[in-house]
Amino acid sequence: MPGPHVCFDRILPRDLIRPVETRPGPGGRVRAIAPKGKAWMNGSTLRVRFMGGTAAEQSVAKEQAAWWSAVANLRFDFGSHPNADIRITFDENDGAWSMIGTDARQIPANQATMNLGFLDGGTAGHEFGHAIGLAHEHSSPLGGMQWNEPVVLAALAGPPNFWDPDTTRHNVFFKYSMDQINGTQFDPDSIMLYAFPASWTLNGVSTHANDVLSNLDREFVAGSKMYPKSQPGLPAAATLTIGPGRAEANIGKPGEEDLYRFQVVDPGAYVIDTVGPTDVYLKLFGPNNPTALIDEDDDSGLGLNPSIATQLMPGEYFAQVRHYDRTSGTGKYSIGVRKR
Repeated sequence: MPGPHVCFDRILPRDLIRPVETRPGPGGRVRAIAPKGKAWMNGSTLRVRFMGGTAAEQSVAKEQAAWWSAVANLRFDFGSHPNADIRITFDENDGAWSMIGTDARQIPANQATMNLGFLDGGTAGHEFGHAIGLAHEHSSPLGGMQWNEPVVLAALAGPPNFWDPDTTRHNVFFKYSMDQINGTQFDPDSIMLYAFPASWTLNGVSTHANDVLSNLDREFVAGSKMYPKSQPGLPAAATLTIGPGRAEANIGKPGEEDLYRFQVVDPGAYVIDTVGPTDVYLKLFGPNNPTALIDEDDDSGLGLNPSIATQLMPGEYFAQVRHYDRTSGTGKYSIGVRKR
């Protein structure tokens, strides 16, 4: 009997680290986990280009992508964009998969960041969940899945997946470490949770297929950790001047994201950093594009401050600053840009 269609993760090599101890915390399991640092800028418009597919297949993808944009502060712009953020193929021999969030920016512009090799139920909605930064629940270190590895390896080696052992270990047994993820209470109805039979686990845990967004899916992506609609569109960007001066700022309320813009005229090496007592996280986008992630950093600067040193060409750049703890963090900081 054929096994289930299973989406497989495309995880960048830098994220393939060994798992940590996986004891459930007081809140129990988490679902629809969002690996930290992979969310797009809140309010972004993501350009999407189809690299094949029939009109009917493309229509399904558009319809199910809209499930997310209806509740999150994100828009999808489908068109023939040469610099599309999300690029979709429909290769039936390559399964269903997507890069997770801003990882898509690491893929060459002539290659796909998502494949919809099958469109069962809510498959396209599931893959667009990955594309906006969500991972599989079973990849959570608190997921509670005690895999019966020989059974899973045998099942996924056959049709319709035909995975070798390394592919299965990477996509099913891999878990993020605790400090890599955000998440909420376990939701068995999440569209990010695939169906696994009880025979695949040692503790009899099974899951059922979910073909639409659940209520908790909607709440999670619209919440402070992902894409709240409190300020539709991109936040107003303050202007930074390149030089020795610094702009004083403040994360005044939990979940706040401060956005800055600066203009580079002379190409060269630049440093963007923060200073102060507050634990903030920094992302740099550009040139002339608020979804083209260049780099991100947490604590490479002084104390708990981020610092990004990189080569920049002429153009407009965007620096986004938020507190590391999006749930409750606030505090003062300063930000500056200087040429090295």
